[in-house]
Amino acid sequence: MTTAAYSPASPSVVAKAPAAPSQAAAAHFEAKLAFETDCADVWYATNHETKDFVLVDVRTPAMHAAGHVPGAVNIPTRQLSEARLAEYPADTLFVVYCAGPHCNGSTKAALKLARMGRPVKEMIGGLTGWIDEGLGLARA
Repeated sequence: MTTAAYSPASPSVVAKAPAAPSQAAAAHFEAKLAFETDCADVWYATNHETKDFVLVDVRTPAMHAAGHVPGAVNIPTRQLSEARLAEYPADTLFVVYCAGPHCNGSTKAALKLARMGRPVKEMIGGLTGWIDEGLGLARA
């Protein structure tokens, strides 16, 4: 099998928009990790490290009962409030998830938490990502 040689005169669709300079790329990816985490990291931290965050399933109670990430508390987005979060110290890191990439419930919840001044990250992939990783579900 042969591959075509790189030719700057005819860049691929991937290379037509040039990559950012390394320093800018590093800043971008570092910032991205400040906003999100993934299913594998949540699983690993929960099972092998000190769990220093609260994992929040922001779906409905019925959806949570049907299957959720083990250890997740269920606080639907609409129920996120200062009163509901009063049991958690102000510096508690919340990691939120919803059904999956097709759902923006976790994004709405993350925004709500951030507006309340709470540290928050979104678990990318949501429950769909968790299942895709082959990780087990808990049932209420």
